[in-house]
Amino acid sequence: MSTPDQTIAFQGSLGAYSDMSCRAAYPEMKTQPCRTFEDAFQAVRDGVAALAMIPIDNTVAGRVADIHHLLPDSGLHIVGEHFQPVNHHLLGVAGATLQDITHAHSHIHALNQCRRFNQTHNILPIDHVDTAGAAKDVAKWGDKTQAAISSKLAAEIYGLTTLAKDLEDTEHNTTRFVVMAKDPVVPSPTMPHVMTTFVFRVRNLPAALYKAMGGFATNGVNMTKLESYLRGDFVAAQFYADVEGHPEQAGLKNALDELRFFTHEVTILGTYPAHPYRLEQGRTQDD
Repeated sequence: MSTPDQTIAFQGSLGAYSDMSCRAAYPEMKTQPCRTFEDAFQAVRDGVAALAMIPIDNTVAGRVADIHHLLPDSGLHIVGEHFQPVNHHLLGVAGATLQDITHAHSHIHALNQCRRFNQTHNILPIDHVDTAGAAKDVAKWGDKTQAAISSKLAAEIYGLTTLAKDLEDTEHNTTRFVVMAKDPVVPSPTMPHVMTTFVFRVRNLPAALYKAMGGFATNGVNMTKLESYLRGDFVAAQFYADVEGHPEQAGLKNALDELRFFTHEVTILGTYPAHPYRLEQGRTQDD
């Protein structure tokens, strides 16, 4: 039996892409499915799991809905990140063929990523709560005309057959996850390739965001992500940001000091090692 310190929580059913990410990043740990993101956070807060794997955004579908609202209030800290390639499989019951399939069940994001395939094969997409849940239901129904768009892992778990693979319309379909823990695990300021994630709310003043961002440019800090979202009112937007660097390094320290001058609050969600995917993408773009 796995102990809590050997358990990682995720939102979704067994076989979901979040489950695949957990197994890829932490193969020694047991994965713990949770109904909601809040349940995954609670599992870590309660000591049921040591970590939680939480999706942030996807290269095709964009930001994961509501996650930026949930992270600052989770009471947890980002201690790592993971980039998971998404390769959709069309899964059917034993004996089914691609020609048998009339309906494909999956999460709306997965269906949107496989529109060309479904149209080409005259398959009617049916929205489902999640990809792995769709696979579980297709296995339960035992109907050769019904299929799920899900992962290879889901096929293995629920005893389904892959009828087609790599269904996605766009290449390089990748989801970025952050790994959350109860306590921060901050790397040394001398460690190379470190990321820092924070949220902030600018003052309701003309050009406040422009002025707040100036410190990152003048201090040579590379900001890899900046997104706005509203919390509670329409007066001043909240922002989520990822930057390269450590808060104790001079450049980022000075940039954050300037940021605080133009904001109501700055909350650092975590400082953690950059995933190798970032370096691989950087080398590809330089070639």
